[in-house]
Amino acid sequence: MSGADDHGPQAFFAAMTQAFDGTIRARRGRHDFVGALCLQAFDSFDGNVAIQAEGAPALACKGDCPACCVIRVVATAPEVFLVARFVAANAAFLAQHGVDLVGRIRSAAAASGLGERERMAMQRICPFIEDGLCLAYRVRPLACRGHASYDEAACRAATAGADVEAAISTPHLVVRSLVQNAMMASLRGAGLAFGLYELNGAVTLALSTPEAELRWTEGEDPLSPAAVADFDAKEAAATFDALRS
Repeated sequence: MSGADDHGPQAFFAAMTQAFDGTIRARRGRHDFVGALCLQAFDSFDGNVAIQAEGAPALACKGDCPACCVIRVVATAPEVFLVARFVAANAAFLAQHGVDLVGRIRSAAAASGLGERERMAMQRICPFIEDGLCLAYRVRPLACRGHASYDEAACRAATAGADVEAAISTPHLVVRSLVQNAMMASLRGAGLAFGLYELNGAVTLALSTPEAELRWTEGEDPLSPAAVADFDAKEAAATFDALRS
């Protein structure tokens, strides 16, 4: 995606799906498969947001504000497995410093299935937040990257339940959607589970289900119990197929 008129959203989506298709063909079955897909998605998001947001007001988000970290986070399977790898690699170290990250995630997973208003009313902070900072910031999903506010005070008020319209960056939302949908379309094309999952529930499954990542790469969907209820897989599949054809 670029600022040029002849490179619109559909062209960007097509280019991204081709790029993800190539990564899937080259990396599927390798240990770096999940990481390669996520790195490609995150780099594409960062680069294109910078272009699309040129001239927009400065963001209030600086990586040290957890105001929005009480809302639901959804993620694709590659993003879930990347976060699960991070948790598995760092849980013991964090536990030595008094942070039971696995326990926090399991506890937060109990809120899966709640409506957005119910979830915000609980004011339950994301289990990855420690002293106001995200422990998993470098591997955070596209959903987190794509939620960016121009007004910290309004954002805090809105997530606290006030009837306030928070000024959210449209370029971030649009680019996040395009990149995420392109990756999902490529996953579908390769016969991989391509849906969206609630992050905490899915990470809990990934950590507790034997060889979950391997099973996913072989075409199963071990994360299905954490699937987002309001994601219409049939409708999404039809849309992706139409765009790709």
